[in-house]
Amino acid sequence: MANPGKPPGQRLVNRMSARTKWLLLAPAGLVLIGAGLCVLVGAGYEMQSGAPFMRWFIKGTYSLILVNGGISVFGTAVRFRVMMDTRQIIRQELKRNYKKYDKRKKAPSQKRDEA
Repeated sequence: MANPGKPPGQRLVNRMSARTKWLLLAPAGLVLIGAGLCVLVGAGYEMQSGAPFMRWFIKGTYSLILVNGGISVFGTAVRFRVMMDTRQIIRQELKRNYKKYDKRKKAPSQKRDEA
């Protein structure tokens, strides 16, 4: 049996930068958390108003799914943001180290030429 290829969406996601993934996932996670909390408030209202058990129970379960999914998506966005910040710090340190190395390398040779 032939090995099926990757789905087209997987290739698209793999090509995205960490910044693009962060920009997409952070707002999506916040929207899911907000929607879940709104549904939770509605379920609580129905429970207090005497609605049938199954109605508010299903809404409450749905709200928990939305909130937990939103936290998960937002957590993934935080992971990408940390990757971006870490890469930036590493690049800055490498740049400083290269400059120090170049100064050390060039300084003694200039003194020798003057003497």
